Amino acid sequence: MSELRPIQQSLPLQLLKAREAAMSRFRPMLRSHDLTEQQWRVIRVLAAEGSLDAGDLAARTYLLAPSLTRILQTLDNQGLISRRAASNDQRRSLISLTTEGQQKFTDVSPHSEALYQLIERQFGSQKLTQLYNLLDELTVSIKTDGKGEARAH
Repeated sequence: MSELRPIQQSLPLQLLKAREAAMSRFRPMLRSHDLTEQQWRVIRVLAAEGSLDAGDLAARTYLLAPSLTRILQTLDNQGLISRRAASNDQRRSLISLTTEGQQKFTDVSPHSEALYQLIERQFGSQKLTQLYNLLDELTVSIKTDGKGEARAH
């Protein structure tokens, strides 16, 4: 049996550590707006994408369907989202922000952006851009077999 690499070189653990460091900045701000990070993710994606069905929304927010269902119920109860049947398929429902949801996005966005700017000042604009690019490359590389073909799951 071969030895494992040092724990400091565990990619999943290093990614989680970086995520937790970033979220430690965002969670208090989101709590002050009565939002969880997952709720904000949904609001942010809907603000950027407009109406989406639950499957597309789950894929774009990286949330599992059962979690997304609970989050959507909460956001619906708060009047932040609405659901309507898709015009081309009555079985599908499209989810979008209500006026209140759009206002919540407008209220929270400047605070979120201020945190991004702080992180950028601390880490460096060029390094942050490089990190985004490297993470995108890593994602594509892991999802493909090295020949540009998507790997089977």
